[in-house]
Amino acid sequence: MNSLLQLAEETKKELLYHIIPFWMSLRDERYGGYYGWLSYDLKLDKQAEKGCILNSRITWFFANAYMLYKDGGITGEECQAAGYSPERLLEEAKHGYAFLTEHCIDRENGGIYWSLNYDGTPLDTTKHTYNQAFCIYALSSYYEASGEKEALALALELFDIIEKRCTDEVGYLEAFTRDFRPESNEKLSENGVLADKTMNTLLHVFEAYTELYRVSGEPKVRERLTWMLGIFAEKVYNPAKHRQEVFFDAQYRTILDLHSYGHDIETAWLMDRGLDVLDETAWRERMSPITADLVAEVYRTAFNGESFANECEKGVVNTHRIWWVQAEALVGFLNAWQRMPEHEEYLKAALCQWEFIKKYVIDGRDGSEWFWEVNEDGSPILGRPIVEPWKCPYHNGRMCIEVIRRASANL
Repeated sequence: MNSLLQLAEETKKELLYHIIPFWMSLRDERYGGYYGWLSYDLKLDKQAEKGCILNSRITWFFANAYMLYKDGGITGEECQAAGYSPERLLEEAKHGYAFLTEHCIDRENGGIYWSLNYDGTPLDTTKHTYNQAFCIYALSSYYEASGEKEALALALELFDIIEKRCTDEVGYLEAFTRDFRPESNEKLSENGVLADKTMNTLLHVFEAYTELYRVSGEPKVRERLTWMLGIFAEKVYNPAKHRQEVFFDAQYRTILDLHSYGHDIETAWLMDRGLDVLDETAWRERMSPITADLVAEVYRTAFNGESFANECEKGVVNTHRIWWVQAEALVGFLNAWQRMPEHEEYLKAALCQWEFIKKYVIDGRDGSEWFWEVNEDGSPILGRPIVEPWKCPYHNGRMCIEVIRRASANL
């Protein structure tokens, strides 16, 4: 218990004194939202593309930081000591929400764009299911933090868009034009394949719907959550290899031998969270052995006793340490230990993850945040930006929030 409390205190300091002020500093007062690019050498490009995923995630982050204050995880005094009021957290979330609703959401065709120019005009008008999901995630949290009913109404509108326009009989489709005609899925395809369906999109639709159902109680959202659990169990999870498959054809047949370690540990705790929200015994009994198996396998194959590898493609391990993978591994191991306290090795793994993050992943340079990726020995990989459309406080900020909340719940 003492080690968990110490972990919570240290991650609270990282959240309050480093991550929150850093992202506050990227607020664009002139054009709205948050600046979209900070290079490795800490040069801010105020005219860079503004990713809608980036702005959804930042909105989500500040809304949840404010809810952490409302729930007692951080105090007003602690915020003031870090240089801002707790109300500033909600104001930042409101700033992000305004940008989403005034610029990112397509009022003519529905849905959210992929990205905007620096001045808030549309740049990439692709409508991607993954992106719709993250806007739902942000809107649900902003509704919880602010009580703004329009935010919940917009989240439910996006839910209806996904369900009416972005699905087929077997799962969730991926990419569409501005007016929702299907197009190829380069944005969520990697490793030399072009996927019709991806585990990644399915995971984050599940994540977004979990929060939407938690704050709304809508039966139609619950129904789709349980439908997705069936897809995970029957199509995505590979019991023979103790992993999820990643890229699929239209019928959920895998098209690449790839083990995404970070996504498996992230899925394990996000699925457990969804099972808690659904609170349905039959689904818990069916899915909990799967989440436990995912954790056990990545502990065996991806964790070296100090940190967490990226992925394994066709038997070749990518040993780079990616910022988001390290953060998700910490939360995933902590979640697994809390649910299975006999597995003390998972608590130890979470603590080791934090030691590695502190020593190597957090960038100590003034005006920076976390490195994108480092080598297995902790040396930074040069050139990767500190901020870009995917690099945001969603993973590392959420890690801190999760640790603080979980430590408080264990008291």
